[in-house]
Amino acid sequence: MAALRVGRLGFLNRFLTVWILLAMAIGVGLGYAFPDISSSLSSLSIGTTSIPIALGLIWMMYPPLARVRYEELRKVVGAKGSGKMLLSSLVLNWLLGPLLMFILAWVFLGNSPDLRDGLIIIGLARCIAMVIVWNNLADGDGEWAAILVALNSVFQVLFYSILAYFYLTLASSWVSGHGIVVNISLSAVAESVAIYLGIPFLGGVVTRLFFLKRRGREWYEKKFVPKLAPTSLLALLFTIVVMFSLKGRYIVSLPLEVVSVAIPLVVYFAIMFFASFGVGLYLKLDYPRTTTLAFTAASNNFELAIAVAVAVFGLASQEAFAAVIGPLIEVPVMIGLVNVALWLRKKYFANQTESYGKIAHLSRQDSKSDPSSRASGET
Repeated sequence: MAALRVGRLGFLNRFLTVWILLAMAIGVGLGYAFPDISSSLSSLSIGTTSIPIALGLIWMMYPPLARVRYEELRKVVGAKGSGKMLLSSLVLNWLLGPLLMFILAWVFLGNSPDLRDGLIIIGLARCIAMVIVWNNLADGDGEWAAILVALNSVFQVLFYSILAYFYLTLASSWVSGHGIVVNISLSAVAESVAIYLGIPFLGGVVTRLFFLKRRGREWYEKKFVPKLAPTSLLALLFTIVVMFSLKGRYIVSLPLEVVSVAIPLVVYFAIMFFASFGVGLYLKLDYPRTTTLAFTAASNNFELAIAVAVAVFGLASQEAFAAVIGPLIEVPVMIGLVNVALWLRKKYFANQTESYGKIAHLSRQDSKSDPSSRASGET
């Protein structure tokens, strides 16, 4: 299992909230003051995939995925309590999450069917991208994050279209008397998964296995990883600037619509996070696994939601607008929840945090005496 971080946070991490807010402000300012920038960025797309955003997201995920101990995943899955972890994640992600978003969409946007359907589409897309970063910042379990993200990816390809038909057509018709016809191809879902998870996942696996064989574990975890890790946050800031600049005019000119979408999203994130964290506490999971369970359940795959909304309803649709607003709300909320998770660690896992510190100290001593032993680097 991953050991909690011990010691001071780096400069970038310590003031991350400030950098996030600054990146958001810069993005909105650029998008509003210089419309040509937004147009230029929008033109850099292949289909519904924005190349700048895709590059930012892929690199943002690559460093955390390069830190995952893939060689130990079998031990993680086979460990005591792993069955409860997997089952809880599946229930939270594929039963509670979509149902909760469907209910909130109807409660808050019942009179705005286009925005409502856009919100439902978001709820069906379980996170496979940015959750890796939130989990990493909150000292979650890197191995379990990789496992749950991979599991969500498989379920996404298999069930996204089915769930979209159920909630947008059948369930909506039960509430309002009529639903909409949904035609979402499996290839579109698989393409999103391949781009935003497959590429960085493959990069992380190849990087780790190659350098472990060539340079050894101690060099990799003590030299290479600490230098690679900060680039993930730089990629996050770059992605935020690009996303907010693309919709700077929307945010400034349509504040009420932005707020109407933001309110149910904030409620959704909060309920999913605290409910999932509560499940972790009830199951008596340790802090890293509890945090990973919470963030994988609370986050959403907005890249897929945007792609589906654009493909089904069109680029200028309100459904696409709601999907685009999603990540703009998720970023600051998730940064806030990272801080909440770290506070909850002090409140509910104080003894555990102390024991992890001792384990990390002993691991460092062991690595000095036995070069082949597992280093105490971050996961």
